Amino acid sequence: MNKKTNWFKDAIIYQIYPRSFCDGNNDGLGDIPGIISKLDYLKELGVNCVWLSPVYDSPQCDNGYDISNYRDIYPPFGTLDDFKKMLSEMHKRGIRLIMDLVVNHTSSEHVWFKSAISDKNSPYRDYYIIRKGKKNGKKPPNNWQGFFGEGAWSRIGDSEDWYLRLFAKGQPDLNWENPKVREEVKDILRYWLDMGVDGFRCDVINLISKKQDFKSRFPAIALTGKDAYITGPRLHEFLHELNVDVLSHYDCMTVGETVLATKKENILLTDPKREELDMIFNFSHTDSDNFFGVKYFYRKFKLTRFKRRLNNQQENLKGRGWNSLFIENHDQRRSVGRFGSVLGEYETQSSEALAASYFLLQGTPFIYEGQEIGMRNAEFKSLDEIDDVESHNIAKILSKFPFKKKFMNLLYEVSRDNARTPMLWDDSEYAGFSIVKPWLRVNPSKDVINVKNALSNKDSLFYFYKKLIEFKKNNKVIRDGEFKMIAINNPYFFAYERTLNNEKVVVVASFSKKERKFAYSNKLNSNDIVISNYENHGERFKPFEVRIYHIK
Repeated sequence: MNKKTNWFKDAIIYQIYPRSFCDGNNDGLGDIPGIISKLDYLKELGVNCVWLSPVYDSPQCDNGYDISNYRDIYPPFGTLDDFKKMLSEMHKRGIRLIMDLVVNHTSSEHVWFKSAISDKNSPYRDYYIIRKGKKNGKKPPNNWQGFFGEGAWSRIGDSEDWYLRLFAKGQPDLNWENPKVREEVKDILRYWLDMGVDGFRCDVINLISKKQDFKSRFPAIALTGKDAYITGPRLHEFLHELNVDVLSHYDCMTVGETVLATKKENILLTDPKREELDMIFNFSHTDSDNFFGVKYFYRKFKLTRFKRRLNNQQENLKGRGWNSLFIENHDQRRSVGRFGSVLGEYETQSSEALAASYFLLQGTPFIYEGQEIGMRNAEFKSLDEIDDVESHNIAKILSKFPFKKKFMNLLYEVSRDNARTPMLWDDSEYAGFSIVKPWLRVNPSKDVINVKNALSNKDSLFYFYKKLIEFKKNNKVIRDGEFKMIAINNPYFFAYERTLNNEKVVVVASFSKKERKFAYSNKLNSNDIVISNYENHGERFKPFEVRIYHIK
């Protein structure tokens, strides 16, 4: 066992969604051999860590976030030997691997759950949250609502009993109050860490503790009951127990998906002295273009709102915890055309402005597959083109609304499947992902936006990310320097400085289609520019121009 270090602070993490990355055996589904075939591409980009979305055995009701066997691989993705080979090949290239840890719930096909619902005297009955329903079992135990637009309970056959599931019907929640469940989770952690895995992204980890009153809440609206299951009363205790008993004995990292967590909770979760998580995903900035954190209630993007939320994240954990930095993942629609970037003219430059804005903040940056080449939304036209269980559940609700067509068009735009279309490797029929029809249709932009084109163009977004990565690596100013936002109320520029001792890095990015002046830049010397997306730097910033200064 290795002494724990803070290597995650120097990590540049690339998220792979395995079913969409590369199809190694040409069955239309991405797999582990496909990932192995593209490791040199990741090395060329410069990333030094991969977050792999779930590859465990699963019936795939939620694309692998419903696990039926935590110690084996979903057969269409490959074998455990394939996984070990992939891990070895990553490590040979200086790339670490963190896996998705999904332990708020299992699959309904897990042997624990099958035993729990088939026998009331099963030792696994208490592994889950099972309660008697109301009105002789015909109604759920309470009115709690889950995350996929449905009630939080499912009935066990025609019995009086119901089980809690905050997500899909096939994802029953585990009962973390049971110490045997916690011991099972610890054994799962040790299994993969002993194999050589370098850490975990902890799926919806702040939901594992629930208030035990199980009373109805009012009013009965979306996420009714969230006060009982978001950041529950024993969350910190459970996380500390995992850390002390297992994680602290390995040189590994954890990053928690902590939905709707408060600023105070984020501090508690990431404070190293508390020994819980190394960092968390804060979604406040990705929620800046919607109302109340609900992506289906879209509002016009404002750069100032986006900046304030990122600034709040930086200031909140300053000297207390560690941030994750991201603009895309498997649950977010693509950033091209979002967060101030634009489609069409200046598409590459605006994506570069967005990249510079988040990448050099204090924290560990994440890149989602395809983000580095500027993959766009999928342009879905019908629900038949969408696989995502959440989207289909929401569609059932929207069908009851007036203006159904308008709402459905919004669903197509924000569906999680926008980020899940196959990776675009070239402009062939199936974009080099496979030679057969993929599980989800290929993005129609493949003829223009693909890896082959990106690698052949030195001015592509790929090479801009590569420059950001090279600059960030081993840069103490970027890792440890103080952060200060510049002109936070300016609606056209995203600017900040990082300072350590007498050394400074200043990032200035224009978010305007027009040439504009930025007063602060008059204090800077163009000779100190180390990265830019334009060659000549005048008094005015060109559309979506980026200038990164390194002042020594």
